Amino acid sequence: MAPFILRKADFFPNCTFPAAVAERYPQDVFAEHSHEFNELVIVLRGNGLHVLNGRPWRITRGDLFYIRAQDRHSYTSVDNLVLQNIIYCPHMLTLPADWAQLLPGLSEAPGRPDWRLTARGMAEARGLITRLGQETSHGDAWGALMVESLFLQLAIALYRHRYIPTQAPEPEERGSVEALIAALANSLDKPFDLDSFCARHHCAGRTLRQQFRQQTGMTIPGYLRQVRICHAQYLLRHTALLISEVATRCGFEDSNYFSVVFTRETGEPPRQWRQSRSASPLSLTD
Repeated sequence: MAPFILRKADFFPNCTFPAAVAERYPQDVFAEHSHEFNELVIVLRGNGLHVLNGRPWRITRGDLFYIRAQDRHSYTSVDNLVLQNIIYCPHMLTLPADWAQLLPGLSEAPGRPDWRLTARGMAEARGLITRLGQETSHGDAWGALMVESLFLQLAIALYRHRYIPTQAPEPEERGSVEALIAALANSLDKPFDLDSFCARHHCAGRTLRQQFRQQTGMTIPGYLRQVRICHAQYLLRHTALLISEVATRCGFEDSNYFSVVFTRETGEPPRQWRQSRSASPLSLTD
């Protein structure tokens, strides 16, 4: 079944403006869809499963996605998930800026859709988004230019404060939940030891566990397990790796245990899941 399309007229308060804010408080399960516009998605709270062009991503506070109009995505398994969606029409952006650099995926060149946003970046972005939302409710002659100006400021703020999930965040965030999530993203295929992480970053394990649970709604082992399962789904669908090889690349030494966990999390054994959703195998370059 083809995804349904979200229409610009249903989401833009003023169709002469190049951008608008579409808040999700909270974001419920949402079926696969595409848009007549592009979208920035910032996760403010909670967690969920974001399926983008067939690839699942376990998302939580601080995740940032750049969605193109033609992309297909959906939300499932949500738990108190709160999003801030900024929608925009690229062809209506007129200010002289390098929009293609600021907004991944805007040009023909491939760009990664998934990023993380520092705590400082989250705070700065939320202030700009509030102003952007207020401005879109106005209809004066300068409204479109003001909206684009605020959207440009937002795009620059996100560019300055975003980082690839597997990269360490800014130095002042070492020992924080942000640094922990980056470490977990680098532990898909190997064991992760929280005590070693805390000793290296001079932080208290008990405090970090509490902060992680408060910000994501998940335990640290539960988050890592689900991130690994998402990676396993990607490998099963897009590669010809054996089930045992997928298990190893996702941090499971025992392929039988991997199958048990995968079945519990997805409702299907790995082999059956692959057969029902297989795509052309790809070589792994990332």
